[in-house]
Amino acid sequence: MTKADLVENVYLKTGFSKKESAEIVEEVFDLMKFNLEAGEKIKIAGFGNFVVKEKATRRGRNPQTGEEIEISSRRILTFKPSQVLKTAINGEG
Repeated sequence: MTKADLVENVYLKTGFSKKESAEIVEEVFDLMKFNLEAGEKIKIAGFGNFVVKEKATRRGRNPQTGEEIEISSRRILTFKPSQVLKTAINGEG
């Protein structure tokens, strides 16, 4: 599913114009991005949690040369699906 598919579904299910639907979808993504950049957790009931985690600096190895390198610290985004979503995906219940 693409962003265009989301816009189309919002358009079909809400009755808003396509332009309004695109603005709604874009605003939701902007709001999520802003909160994740700030390090906040996003919890969507019945769907799951988006969490930004810190990864520390660590030692790694270049697989081609075998040379040890330092992998810098960074922030990563993780998603943990809710039990409701897991159940729906697996066709249970």
